[in-house]
Amino acid sequence: MPIKRRSLIWHKYNALLRYVMMHTATRVFPLYIVNEYPKSGGSWIGEMLSDALHVPFPRNRLPVPGRCILHGHVMQSWNMHNVLLVWRDGRDVLVSQYYHWLFRNDRDNARLVDICRRDLNFSDYEDVRANLPAFMEYVYERKRHPRMSWADFVDRWVDCASCVHVRYEEMRSTPVEELCRIASRLGGKELDPGDAANIVDAHAFEKLSGRLAGEENTRSFMRKGMVGDWNNYFSKEARELFHGYAGAALVKLGYETDDAWLYEREPETT
Repeated sequence: MPIKRRSLIWHKYNALLRYVMMHTATRVFPLYIVNEYPKSGGSWIGEMLSDALHVPFPRNRLPVPGRCILHGHVMQSWNMHNVLLVWRDGRDVLVSQYYHWLFRNDRDNARLVDICRRDLNFSDYEDVRANLPAFMEYVYERKRHPRMSWADFVDRWVDCASCVHVRYEEMRSTPVEELCRIASRLGGKELDPGDAANIVDAHAFEKLSGRLAGEENTRSFMRKGMVGDWNNYFSKEARELFHGYAGAALVKLGYETDDAWLYEREPETT
């Protein structure tokens, strides 16, 4: 069901309230913080964690002070506790950003799309492969939505020893094991693997979207649910540009060990 479009004032108030709660109340209620760079899978993981810990996850509505999960894209760490950091390959993140920023979907992104289309003014938004280098420069140089890049976020949080870390890719490949680990580390709850499997099944891409993973719907917030989709869109120019912006961050997170990925054969296009 489409999300009701909210006013700009509502969005700003919601963001401010969440920011204050994250930095002042994580030991009072407690709060559990799912922190990610946008389009890394944090919303999906937060929903499953909500079921695992039996606490509310106030998405797309104002949070009420009390025990709950808060989802955000936060750079400042002062007085924050119970933090889950969600990581995803920055190349896949960029492709997901392209679609979320430039195509309207069912998650109240119309204002964002209007701004980005006005700024970029591509002649053919469907030509992702051709547009991706210019879009990448927009994301990494302008830093408007949000005011940081994926590489900035990695540099800020990758060494956080007090945080629990999880990769989107591992949540896709071994979701039951990862959900049990997160529930234990973050909430101190030993989750039964059978219960975890039921939670994972309830939040499977296929059930939530009505499509198989890899089947694309550009008008859906859950566009494709695919790992490694960047290979379908990155030209040689895009690879080299991303390496300049965020190649070191790929290595820091272990997505690459060196720059050999720059020289791998690109898939043939039709």
